[in-house]
Amino acid sequence: MSTIQQNLQDVRSRIARAAESCARAPEEVTLLAVSKTKPVAALAEAIEAGQRAFGENYVQEGVEKIQHFSAQPQGAALEWHFIGPLQSNKSRLVAEHFAWCHTVDRLKIAQRLNDQRPADMPPLNVLIQINISDEQSKSGISLDELEMLAQAVAAMPRLTLRGLMAIPAPETDPQRQREVFGRMQQAFLQLQQHYPQADTLSMGMTDDMSAAISAGSTLVRIGTAIFGARDYSQA
Repeated sequence: MSTIQQNLQDVRSRIARAAESCARAPEEVTLLAVSKTKPVAALAEAIEAGQRAFGENYVQEGVEKIQHFSAQPQGAALEWHFIGPLQSNKSRLVAEHFAWCHTVDRLKIAQRLNDQRPADMPPLNVLIQINISDEQSKSGISLDELEMLAQAVAAMPRLTLRGLMAIPAPETDPQRQREVFGRMQQAFLQLQQHYPQADTLSMGMTDDMSAAISAGSTLVRIGTAIFGARDYSQA
């Protein structure tokens, strides 16, 4: 068994334990393998081990991987999520190649993604990014801005509003982790009251996935625990 295969098995076991500890089914939580800076050989190992959903932070790198695997037999079964900050001049590439965008945080980006999504592709699944820890260094909107942006996104025909995403400030105390994630859970439940198609709460990474799952996360974004430390010299 390869290291990546073993790591995936370990992460899936962690997800299952965290879900079961709060009376949730493990199947309620999607594992998104964060593959930024990783070579296609590493992704191929993960695919061989049954992983199908991948998250990329850098647009051009992600597009190159999508194009590479689209020529492979398993390519049609893969699901590609863009999870990095999105600049306006890169929106077309995301709209034309990815199935999901987790980082919609302003009307301009949403409008560009909608206008640039090809008509022969399904609507782009989007998550609104919340800056839940109010960090100036991070993207995302405040909870006060959510209602207005959600209403605008939901009205766009080439986008499907699927839910929310957050990257809280690093916190080692599990109780503090749960408190922050709990605020996201409340916002998500309120969103669902108005938009029943919103079924995805993307939060939780390698160090805080258990707390995120206990607070209702439906998708955890895991990179280091699967692929090891990232090599940014290759980014």
